[in-house]
Amino acid sequence: MERKEIQLLVISLGIVFFTLLVTLLILFFYFLKKKNRYLVDKMEYELYFQSELIKTRIEIKDQTLSEISKELHDNIGQIISVAIMQLNISINNKTIQIKELKDLKDVLAKSLDELRILSRIINKDNLLQNNFVEAIQQDLERIKKLKKIKYHFNQIGIIPAIHEEHELIIYRIFQEAFHNSLKHSRSDLFDVHIEATPNVFILKLKDFGIGYDQKNSSSGLGLNNMKLRAKLIGAKLIMNSDQTGTNVTIEYPLTQCNEN
Repeated sequence: MERKEIQLLVISLGIVFFTLLVTLLILFFYFLKKKNRYLVDKMEYELYFQSELIKTRIEIKDQTLSEISKELHDNIGQIISVAIMQLNISINNKTIQIKELKDLKDVLAKSLDELRILSRIINKDNLLQNNFVEAIQQDLERIKKLKKIKYHFNQIGIIPAIHEEHELIIYRIFQEAFHNSLKHSRSDLFDVHIEATPNVFILKLKDFGIGYDQKNSSSGLGLNNMKLRAKLIGAKLIMNSDQTGTNVTIEYPLTQCNEN
């Protein structure tokens, strides 16, 4: 009896040990598969993020060149045309007064100042690296001159250092939202509010136009693309629109800045 009991005990222990070993092997391969899947997903995310970042840089440059073209045509072109007109009048009269030369000098100096501003805009990547908020303010001021709009700008708190790549994407989301408003809202007044708390950076853009139907306009205005880009950097994009205007809010958690 004792020998049979010992044999049964050995067999039972063997079965338990084998079952435990198989279970451990299954768990090992399961977690290995999960880890590999996680690494693949992480790699795919990094590749997608980098492709979106490259696309964002290209879009910013394209938008910048488009605005420079309009500035050259609508603003500097008019200034130089006035200078040429003044010079032609003086040549036709065969006399040039000192006052006319001073006026001509002022006009040419103004066009030179405009060209200097545009040269800084062309190097926008460096500008964004140094001062992200200043880039937004310069955009507002330039559009104010081109489109004859008005804007209110308000900043609360000191903006901490934000990851350069995330900063570019936030700027591009703002740029896209702003130009959507310029194109569709028929508003000539805009409010821009920037606020930094210990935990979150907030950027709000409000127009006072006709609004739009969010369900029917998502694809046409690129809203889904803006939301996707916000999600890529861990930010939240909130959009509300009615007959009194449109609000676009970007909430970027600053906790990830501290982690970096």
